[in-house]
Amino acid sequence: MEINQLFGKELVLIAGPCVIESEDHAWMMATELKRIAAEAGVKLVFKASYDKANRTAYDSFRGPGLEVGLAILKRIKTELDLPVISDVHCVTQVEAAAEVLDIIQIPAFLSRQTDLVVEAARTGRIVNIKKGQFSAPEDMRNAIEKVYSTGNRNVFLTERGVSFGYNNLVVDMRALPIMRAMGVPVVFDGTHSVQRPAGLGKATGGDREMVPYLCRAAVATGVDGLFLEVHDQPELGKSDAANMVRLSELPGMLKVLVKLDQIIKSEVL
Repeated sequence: MEINQLFGKELVLIAGPCVIESEDHAWMMATELKRIAAEAGVKLVFKASYDKANRTAYDSFRGPGLEVGLAILKRIKTELDLPVISDVHCVTQVEAAAEVLDIIQIPAFLSRQTDLVVEAARTGRIVNIKKGQFSAPEDMRNAIEKVYSTGNRNVFLTERGVSFGYNNLVVDMRALPIMRAMGVPVVFDGTHSVQRPAGLGKATGGDREMVPYLCRAAVATGVDGLFLEVHDQPELGKSDAANMVRLSELPGMLKVLVKLDQIIKSEVL
Protein backbone atom coordinates (compact mmCIF):
# COMPACT_ATOMS: atom_id res chain seq x y z
CA MET A 1 0.00 0.00 0.00
CA GLU A 2 1.21 3.49 -0.91
CA ILE A 3 0.48 6.61 1.11
CA ASN A 4 -1.77 8.04 -1.64
CA GLN A 5 -3.86 4.87 -1.56
CA LEU A 6 -4.53 5.35 2.13
CA PHE A 7 -5.24 9.05 2.37
CA GLY A 8 -7.66 10.82 0.06
CA LYS A 9 -10.76 12.95 0.37
CA GLU A 10 -12.50 10.86 3.01
CA LEU A 11 -11.44 10.72 6.64
CA VAL A 12 -9.25 7.75 7.59
CA LEU A 13 -10.00 5.99 10.87
CA ILE A 14 -7.23 4.06 12.60
CA ALA A 15 -9.02 2.16 15.34
CA GLY A 16 -8.94 -0.88 17.57
CA PRO A 17 -8.11 -1.92 21.12
CA CYS A 18 -4.89 -0.73 22.71
CA VAL A 19 -3.47 -4.25 22.86
CA ILE A 20 -4.41 -7.66 21.46
CA GLU A 21 -6.15 -9.22 24.47
CA SER A 22 -7.08 -12.47 22.69
CA GLU A 23 -7.63 -13.62 19.12
CA ASP A 24 -11.41 -13.81 19.61
CA HIS A 25 -11.58 -10.30 21.03
CA ALA A 26 -9.40 -8.80 18.29
CA TRP A 27 -11.50 -10.54 15.62
CA MET A 28 -14.77 -9.32 17.15
CA MET A 29 -13.47 -5.75 17.39
CA ALA A 30 -12.16 -5.75 13.83
CA THR A 31 -15.47 -7.12 12.50
CA GLU A 32 -17.54 -4.53 14.35
CA LEU A 33 -15.22 -1.67 13.45
CA LYS A 34 -15.36 -2.61 9.78
CA ARG A 35 -19.16 -2.48 9.89
CA ILE A 36 -19.21 0.84 11.75
CA ALA A 37 -16.65 2.42 9.42
CA ALA A 38 -18.55 1.32 6.33
CA GLU A 39 -21.78 2.80 7.67
CA ALA A 40 -20.00 6.06 8.53
CA GLY A 41 -18.26 6.30 5.16
CA VAL A 42 -14.71 6.31 6.48
CA LYS A 43 -11.71 4.19 5.52
CA LEU A 44 -10.63 1.86 8.34
CA VAL A 45 -7.19 0.68 9.39
CA PHE A 46 -7.31 -1.84 12.23
CA LYS A 47 -4.86 -1.22 15.05
CA ALA A 48 -3.80 -3.30 18.04
CA SER A 49 -0.42 -3.82 19.68
CA TYR A 50 1.14 -7.27 19.77
CA ASP A 51 3.50 -6.14 22.54
CA LYS A 52 3.13 -3.05 24.72
CA ALA A 53 6.77 -2.71 25.65
CA ASN A 54 6.28 0.67 27.34
CA ARG A 55 3.74 -0.20 30.04
CA THR A 56 3.98 1.72 33.31
CA ALA A 57 4.64 -1.29 35.53
CA TYR A 58 6.72 -4.43 35.05
CA ASP A 59 3.78 -6.76 35.69
CA SER A 60 1.31 -4.95 33.38
CA PHE A 61 -0.26 -6.96 30.56
CA ARG A 62 1.80 -6.57 27.36
CA GLY A 63 -0.04 -8.69 24.82
CA PRO A 64 0.59 -12.02 23.08
CA GLY A 65 4.01 -11.10 21.74
CA LEU A 66 5.50 -10.70 18.29
CA GLU A 67 4.88 -14.12 16.71
CA VAL A 68 1.38 -14.79 18.01
CA GLY A 69 0.29 -11.18 17.70
CA LEU A 70 1.37 -10.87 14.08
CA ALA A 71 -0.43 -14.12 13.25
CA ILE A 72 -3.66 -12.67 14.66
CA LEU A 73 -3.21 -9.44 12.71
CA LYS A 74 -2.45 -11.40 9.53
CA ARG A 75 -5.72 -13.30 9.86
CA ILE A 76 -7.66 -10.05 10.31
CA LYS A 77 -5.86 -8.49 7.35
CA THR A 78 -6.47 -11.45 5.06
CA GLU A 79 -9.93 -12.64 6.02
CA LEU A 80 -11.51 -9.25 6.70
CA ASP A 81 -9.60 -7.46 3.94
CA LEU A 82 -8.43 -4.71 6.28
CA PRO A 83 -5.11 -2.90 6.39
CA VAL A 84 -3.42 -3.32 9.78
CA ILE A 85 -1.04 -1.27 11.87
CA SER A 86 0.94 -2.00 15.02
CA ASP A 87 3.90 -0.44 16.80
CA VAL A 88 7.47 -1.70 16.77
CA HIS A 89 9.77 -1.04 19.69
CA CYS A 90 13.12 -2.27 18.49
CA VAL A 91 15.02 -2.77 15.25
CA THR A 92 14.93 -6.56 15.58
CA GLN A 93 11.12 -6.59 15.25
CA VAL A 94 10.96 -4.63 12.00
CA GLU A 95 11.60 -7.39 9.46
CA ALA A 96 8.93 -9.73 10.86
CA ALA A 97 6.46 -6.89 11.36
CA ALA A 98 6.88 -5.69 7.77
CA GLU A 99 5.82 -9.11 6.46
CA VAL A 100 2.34 -8.54 7.92
CA LEU A 101 1.75 -4.88 8.67
CA ASP A 102 0.61 -2.38 6.07
CA ILE A 103 1.74 0.44 8.35
CA ILE A 104 4.61 0.30 10.81
CA GLN A 105 4.10 2.61 13.75
CA ILE A 106 6.90 4.31 15.64
CA PRO A 107 5.73 4.97 19.23
CA ALA A 108 5.90 8.54 20.50
CA PHE A 109 8.57 7.73 23.08
CA LEU A 110 10.77 6.37 20.25
CA SER A 111 10.13 9.04 17.62
CA ARG A 112 13.74 10.25 17.86
CA GLN A 113 15.29 6.76 17.60
CA THR A 114 17.02 7.15 14.26
CA ASP A 115 17.93 3.49 13.75
CA LEU A 116 14.37 2.37 14.38
CA VAL A 117 12.81 4.99 12.09
CA VAL A 118 15.28 4.28 9.28
CA GLU A 119 14.93 0.50 9.55
CA ALA A 120 11.13 0.80 9.38
CA ALA A 121 11.42 3.09 6.36
CA ARG A 122 13.73 0.68 4.53
CA THR A 123 10.93 -1.90 4.39
CA GLY A 124 9.03 0.34 1.99
CA ARG A 125 5.95 0.10 4.20
CA ILE A 126 4.02 3.18 5.24
CA VAL A 127 5.55 4.57 8.43
CA ASN A 128 3.46 6.35 11.05
CA ILE A 129 5.60 8.42 13.40
CA LYS A 130 3.78 9.51 16.52
CA LYS A 131 5.06 12.89 17.67
CA GLY A 132 6.83 12.59 20.99
CA GLN A 133 5.18 14.14 24.03
CA PHE A 134 8.42 16.09 24.41
CA SER A 135 8.59 17.38 20.82
CA ALA A 136 7.59 20.60 19.13
CA PRO A 137 5.70 20.11 15.85
CA GLU A 138 8.60 21.70 13.96
CA ASP A 139 10.89 18.94 15.28
CA MET A 140 9.03 16.35 13.22
CA ARG A 141 10.52 17.63 9.98
CA ASN A 142 13.72 15.82 10.99
CA ALA A 143 11.80 12.58 11.54
CA ILE A 144 10.27 12.87 8.08
CA GLU A 145 13.70 13.41 6.56
CA LYS A 146 14.96 10.22 8.21
CA VAL A 147 12.28 8.28 6.34
CA TYR A 148 12.97 10.14 3.09
CA SER A 149 16.69 9.36 3.38
CA THR A 150 15.89 5.73 2.50
CA GLY A 151 13.97 6.66 -0.63
CA ASN A 152 10.65 5.84 1.06
CA ARG A 153 8.09 8.67 0.79
CA ASN A 154 5.33 6.75 2.56
CA VAL A 155 5.14 8.54 5.90
CA PHE A 156 2.58 10.34 8.01
CA LEU A 157 2.60 11.94 11.44
CA THR A 158 0.30 11.50 14.40
CA GLU A 159 -0.27 14.06 17.14
CA ARG A 160 -0.98 12.64 20.61
CA GLY A 161 -0.53 15.53 23.02
CA VAL A 162 2.33 17.21 24.84
CA SER A 163 3.51 16.66 28.41
CA PHE A 164 2.14 19.35 30.69
CA GLY A 165 3.70 18.97 34.11
CA TYR A 166 3.52 15.55 35.73
CA ASN A 167 0.95 12.90 34.71
CA ASN A 168 -0.87 15.17 32.30
CA LEU A 169 -1.06 15.97 28.59
CA VAL A 170 -2.46 18.88 26.63
CA VAL A 171 -3.04 19.32 22.90
CA ASP A 172 -1.86 22.37 21.01
CA MET A 173 -4.08 22.35 17.93
CA ARG A 174 -1.59 24.62 16.13
CA ALA A 175 0.62 21.54 15.76
CA LEU A 176 -1.79 19.96 13.26
CA PRO A 177 -1.61 22.57 10.49
CA ILE A 178 2.09 23.14 11.21
CA MET A 179 2.90 19.48 10.57
CA ARG A 180 0.48 19.22 7.65
CA ALA A 181 2.35 22.10 5.99
CA MET A 182 5.39 19.77 5.85
CA GLY A 183 3.69 17.94 2.98
CA VAL A 184 2.69 14.74 4.76
CA PRO A 185 -0.70 13.53 6.02
CA VAL A 186 -1.44 14.24 9.68
CA VAL A 187 -3.59 12.13 11.99
CA PHE A 188 -4.95 13.12 15.38
CA ASP A 189 -4.83 10.59 18.20
CA GLY A 190 -7.90 11.45 20.22
CA THR A 191 -7.52 8.79 22.90
CA HIS A 192 -3.86 9.05 23.86
CA SER A 193 -4.28 12.82 23.97
CA VAL A 194 -6.57 12.50 26.99
CA GLN A 195 -4.24 10.21 28.93
CA ARG A 196 -2.84 10.94 32.35
CA PRO A 197 0.45 9.03 32.01
CA ALA A 198 1.10 6.86 35.08
CA GLY A 199 -1.65 8.86 36.74
CA LEU A 200 -2.96 5.81 38.59
CA GLY A 201 0.41 4.85 40.03
CA LYS A 202 0.93 1.53 38.26
CA ALA A 203 -1.29 2.37 35.31
CA THR A 204 -2.22 5.27 33.07
CA GLY A 205 -5.32 7.29 33.78
CA GLY A 206 -7.36 9.35 31.35
CA ASP A 207 -10.42 11.45 30.60
CA ARG A 208 -12.45 9.40 28.10
CA GLU A 209 -15.29 11.90 28.08
CA MET A 210 -13.02 14.53 26.52
CA VAL A 211 -12.23 12.50 23.38
CA PRO A 212 -15.17 13.72 21.24
CA TYR A 213 -14.41 17.37 21.99
CA LEU A 214 -10.75 17.13 21.05
CA CYS A 215 -11.58 15.15 17.91
CA ARG A 216 -14.03 17.81 16.77
CA ALA A 217 -11.40 20.49 17.24
CA ALA A 218 -8.81 18.43 15.35
CA VAL A 219 -11.13 17.66 12.43
CA ALA A 220 -11.91 21.38 12.21
CA THR A 221 -8.24 22.04 11.43
CA GLY A 222 -8.41 19.73 8.40
CA VAL A 223 -6.60 16.59 9.57
CA ASP A 224 -6.39 13.57 7.29
CA GLY A 225 -7.42 10.97 9.84
CA LEU A 226 -8.21 10.02 13.41
CA PHE A 227 -6.53 7.47 15.64
CA LEU A 228 -8.83 6.05 18.29
CA GLU A 229 -8.39 3.20 20.71
CA VAL A 230 -11.77 1.50 20.99
CA HIS A 231 -13.05 -1.29 23.24
CA ASP A 232 -16.43 -2.92 23.79
CA GLN A 233 -15.90 -2.74 27.56
CA PRO A 234 -13.12 -0.21 28.10
CA GLU A 235 -13.31 -0.39 31.88
CA LEU A 236 -12.20 -4.03 31.55
CA GLY A 237 -9.48 -3.29 29.02
CA LYS A 238 -6.05 -4.71 29.81
CA SER A 239 -4.27 -1.52 28.73
CA ASP A 240 -5.35 2.13 28.51
CA ALA A 241 -8.69 1.31 30.08
CA ALA A 242 -9.32 4.91 31.15
CA ASN A 243 -9.07 6.54 27.75
CA MET A 244 -10.43 4.05 25.20
CA VAL A 245 -13.68 4.96 23.43
CA ARG A 246 -16.64 2.69 24.09
CA LEU A 247 -17.49 0.74 20.91
CA SER A 248 -21.21 1.46 21.23
CA GLU A 249 -20.53 5.22 21.28
CA LEU A 250 -18.33 5.26 18.19
CA PRO A 251 -21.09 5.42 15.49
CA GLY A 252 -22.63 8.58 16.93
CA MET A 253 -19.24 10.16 17.38
CA LEU A 254 -18.22 9.39 13.79
CA LYS A 255 -21.49 10.74 12.41
CA VAL A 256 -20.66 14.20 13.76
CA LEU A 257 -16.99 14.05 12.80
CA VAL A 258 -17.67 12.98 9.21
CA LYS A 259 -20.15 15.83 8.72
CA LEU A 260 -17.65 18.31 10.14
CA ASP A 261 -14.85 16.91 7.98
CA GLN A 262 -16.95 17.28 4.84
CA ILE A 263 -17.78 20.89 5.66
CA ILE A 264 -14.19 21.82 6.42
CA LYS A 265 -12.67 20.15 3.37
CA SER A 266 -15.27 21.48 0.96
CA GLU A 267 -15.36 25.06 2.25
CA VAL A 268 -11.84 25.71 3.55
CA LEU A 269 -9.35 23.36 1.93
